[in-house]
Amino acid sequence: MDIIVCLKQIYDLGQIKVDTATKHPITEGVARKISDFDKNALEEAVRIKEKYGGNVLALIGGTKEAAKEVLAMGADEAVIYSADTDSLGTATILAEIIQKMKYDLVLCGEASIDEFSFQTGPRLAQALGIPVLTYARKMELKDNEVVVERNLENRYEIVKARLPALVTVTKEINEPRIPTLLQILGASKKKINEVSPAKPEAGVETLSILAIEMKRKEVILKDVEELARVIISEKS
Repeated sequence: MDIIVCLKQIYDLGQIKVDTATKHPITEGVARKISDFDKNALEEAVRIKEKYGGNVLALIGGTKEAAKEVLAMGADEAVIYSADTDSLGTATILAEIIQKMKYDLVLCGEASIDEFSFQTGPRLAQALGIPVLTYARKMELKDNEVVVERNLENRYEIVKARLPALVTVTKEINEPRIPTLLQILGASKKKINEVSPAKPEAGVETLSILAIEMKRKEVILKDVEELARVIISEKS
């Protein structure tokens, strides 16, 4: 079983501050981390490998340090690529790389926690010409098929597809492991390659990123009764 996991390194959103004058986010000096859902995808790939055998290749848009982290989590090898583009551009880049590889299953997070576009996985599957199963909260392999329990808004459904296929996973599917010291040390012996595919033209151009402006009413209330009257009047 050859599994490819697509991961992305992003800014740690909890550490980003906003310039009060310009409303622009301040990213200078902010630490970066692997997107949370992508870690779930990697964990699921490692669990499948532990059960059925095979190889897990981590295809990561990020740094060599991020690649070492995913190797410590259980990936067998890592390939680094540049991910500075939108979901269409990222899917195009990933497809160009993956088409040159051998694979049975491609796993992605349902979305990256910085953009939440939910588009990269389905666009990648379309580019590769393989089935896509999204929002997987459970999955298993049976007779050269992948069976997925999809998490929908108020229900779930069970679907299956022939391999090779692409699956996007939700956070509910598992709890990503924390590498041991021995695994961290062992990651340095695993293979890391870097590729530089041509950056495609972005389908969407980002003009600006601004924080939401929040204005306080600055109303001073004298007592609880006055507060109750204000709340009742705003509801009506």
